[in-house]
Amino acid sequence: MLKNKLLSFMVAMAALLYSSCSVTLNGASIPPDMKTINVAFFENTAPLVVNTLSTSFTEALKDRIRSQTRLGIVRGEADATIEGTITGYSIAPVSIQATNNTTAPIATATRLTITVNVKYVNNKDKKLSPDFEQSFSRYIDFTGDLNSREQDLIRIINQQLTEDIFNKAFANW
Repeated sequence: MLKNKLLSFMVAMAALLYSSCSVTLNGASIPPDMKTINVAFFENTAPLVVNTLSTSFTEALKDRIRSQTRLGIVRGEADATIEGTITGYSIAPVSIQATNNTTAPIATATRLTITVNVKYVNNKDKKLSPDFEQSFSRYIDFTGDLNSREQDLIRIINQQLTEDIFNKAFANW
């Protein structure tokens, strides 16, 4: 009898908790009155320029905001603005293998690094989402030929960079 009452109590408590709780998994802390954001085109000022990088990075940032917030992306005046430049695009060896005495060592792994400088301005509630200007940098190590993999590597780094920028602007952790 006591066992049945305890079980009934636990089922009732679980039902109560289930019906009264909600969880947001993206962790975004967007001010309630913020409705729009202007994501400016990120010009590539890096010494080494890839023609498609500015467009692919800017679009990746817009896609992240579209998919994880309720904000409308607009041109011109907005409740918040994200702007910046791509300041670095570099390729460097990270692992070198010795060869015989007559040839130079060769790189067995290479690192592609992209750096962006970002300025975020919130024209609404700065407590939930304060302004910042910061440099973000991410890299990926790879082996083999860059030319055949460059666009995929850029896409991966863009995902990482846009996540970092999104978290800085909206996660407020």
